[in-house]
Amino acid sequence: MILKDIWLDVKAVQERDPAARSAWEVLLLYQGVHALIWHRFAHWFYKHRMLFVARLISQIARFFTLIEIHPGAELGHGILIDHGCGVVIGETTVVGDNCTIYQGVTLGGVGLNKGKRHPTLGNNVTVGSGAKILGAFEVGDNCTIAANAVLLKPLENDTTAVGIPARPVKVGGVPVRKKEIAAAVTVEQYARMEERVLALEEEVKRLQKRLADGKEGA
Repeated sequence: MILKDIWLDVKAVQERDPAARSAWEVLLLYQGVHALIWHRFAHWFYKHRMLFVARLISQIARFFTLIEIHPGAELGHGILIDHGCGVVIGETTVVGDNCTIYQGVTLGGVGLNKGKRHPTLGNNVTVGSGAKILGAFEVGDNCTIAANAVLLKPLENDTTAVGIPARPVKVGGVPVRKKEIAAAVTVEQYARMEERVLALEEEVKRLQKRLADGKEGA
């Protein structure tokens, strides 16, 4: 099973990295693939409760690849870690099949509690360079997290998120209505209310004047 996963990772690089020329080049020269190979073995030891050996392998991999993947993380097949320097994947992270992770990405936890504290990524998720996904929540299938975004909340399937904190800008390829539009509508409503209040005040003044003139005439 480990060898099959390694082969699927190599094929993923060939299919999704235009610079990849052959399977042998990918296998021998791509540090993202090397990090995944080390992790496959480290995770096997982790699942069999040989935690020191698992951690030792992950630290050796970190030294050679500059990619830190905790041996407890569960990674699917067909994963592409492109460039890879500075990638950090925490212990309770789950990454689905055919995901793409660029350099500088953190799949991290928040707080010091035990148990699930890292994100779960669905299938076909792309995480741009420098992005941070922090917390124990789910990111749906076919999502894209933009470069340098900081995602702190779940995303439904087929969502593109950008910004700090990250917010959805597209769902299913359709742009999300921006808050600025809603805010503009609210400002327009307040403007109409203000005009109405001013008109009522003028009407009250006229009535008061007519009432005062009537008293003087009496």
